[in-house]
Amino acid sequence: MKAILALEDGRTFEGEAFGHTGTTTGEVCFNTSMTGYQEIITDPSYRGQIVTMTYPMIGNYGINPEDAESSQPHVRGLVIGELSPVASNWRSRQTLPDYFAEHKIIGIEGVDTRALTKHLRSAGAMRSCISTELSAEEAVQAAKDSAPMEGSDFVKEVSTESNYLWDGESREWTIPNTCTGQVGTYIELPEAKYNIVAYDFGIKWDILRHLRQSGFNVTVVNSRTPAEEVLALKPDGVFLSNGPGDPAALDYIHAEVKKLLGKTPMFGICLGHQILTHAFGGTTYKLKFGHRGGNQPVKDMRTGKISITAQNHGFATDANSLPDNVEITHVNLNDDTVEGFRHKKYPAFSVQYHPEAAPGPNDATYFFGEFAELIEASRK
Repeated sequence: MKAILALEDGRTFEGEAFGHTGTTTGEVCFNTSMTGYQEIITDPSYRGQIVTMTYPMIGNYGINPEDAESSQPHVRGLVIGELSPVASNWRSRQTLPDYFAEHKIIGIEGVDTRALTKHLRSAGAMRSCISTELSAEEAVQAAKDSAPMEGSDFVKEVSTESNYLWDGESREWTIPNTCTGQVGTYIELPEAKYNIVAYDFGIKWDILRHLRQSGFNVTVVNSRTPAEEVLALKPDGVFLSNGPGDPAALDYIHAEVKKLLGKTPMFGICLGHQILTHAFGGTTYKLKFGHRGGNQPVKDMRTGKISITAQNHGFATDANSLPDNVEITHVNLNDDTVEGFRHKKYPAFSVQYHPEAAPGPNDATYFFGEFAELIEASRK
């Protein structure tokens, strides 16, 4: 079935629908990852967005439940150049179109994603509409009428309603190798040495898996949980997760995190980093087209080391807004934006990117170990 992608500035792209039909709206953005479309689709940080994959062919390895980042897809729609007619992977359990049909997500293929991405780089991420039923003019108007990303609070839509202890499968998947003695497809977990609380702002399952692999027992709590309730659990540390939307709209979260400063070690990722920005007294702003992909270069200002990182965010910390007691530790080499910082007095640090990747490189997984070291140092 014919479909149209319409942007709020009036530009339109034609293609073929797959998965579901109808009309959907959201902020259109692009991701430069070559693999990992399933993880991207199921990442709660993409709530409210229509994602464009710059890699030309998508769907070639199907869908596998073991690689999901949450229990459902969160994208409003998916824009691709070509949909693979075959899902060829022994771990695949479902095709991408069937998965979208099951969850009523609209995909559009046959789009010139190179032209779309160049347009978004010039004009910026913007509101958009995918439709199989509206005219071009109607679809453009639907995009204009949709809610902007600025001021949006999607965290309330994706955060857990009930607190829980993470007990999902966390063993690292591997390929059996008799030469090294690896006989199964999983690497056994280490002893859990630390009990931490993780605020769920839209937490990815692979973050929870990495925390458990790094020796943490994780109690996951709702984004609205008061600081007093968190401290009553007597955690060894608190983790602030990734999530969707505008960090400046989450003042009710900023206030609770601020109460935790100096009371317990804290580590934040992505939205958690931006929330710490506000808790420290700083501000955030919207990037023109964001950082989304597995190839973002980041420099550690303390060591000079450069890592290639996985990122997914449309907002950033204003470096000039940070107080003197906050040290910027990491910067993005593409645009010099803040990618990490630490508090000079309190045991709290964060990074804007994703150490757990999924998808992406593993250059930054050491941060989970640094969190454990911070907890140990705070005990002395």
